[in-house]
Amino acid sequence: MITTSQKYEEDQLDLDESLDEKEQEARRLAVRENAKHVLRESGLPQMLQSINKNLLKGRGHFEEYDSFILFRWGTPWTLRHLWIEVRGNTILFRLQPHRKCAHVAPVCDGEYHLLTSAMWSDHAFLQSELKKYYDRPVAETSSD
Repeated sequence: MITTSQKYEEDQLDLDESLDEKEQEARRLAVRENAKHVLRESGLPQMLQSINKNLLKGRGHFEEYDSFILFRWGTPWTLRHLWIEVRGNTILFRLQPHRKCAHVAPVCDGEYHLLTSAMWSDHAFLQSELKKYYDRPVAETSSD
């Protein structure tokens, strides 16, 4: 079964193969700038910083990429993370693979919860969703 994210990645690979290096770099920068804009408009970075400062006492760390943020915390035995991706005007929270949720909002494809611009522009809704993902984060497997 092909998930939405697999199909998206395949489409991106097909597109990337047809572009030369300058076009690929321009496209990557456009994706990065769009992600910055969406995150800034949503207020999500400030919410994540607040969680890190107030709940984790600064023990979390961020890994930033072109269109996603990986927020990690915990000990080597209890490592947890939030994987947040921006695609176009949509914010996606990656989950452990599961069956589709029955709830209407956020949109669920079994792998991601998708928040449309109408959803993330409601800061109270976005903050409640972020709290839900923080309270039940994705556990990382040990490297042992």
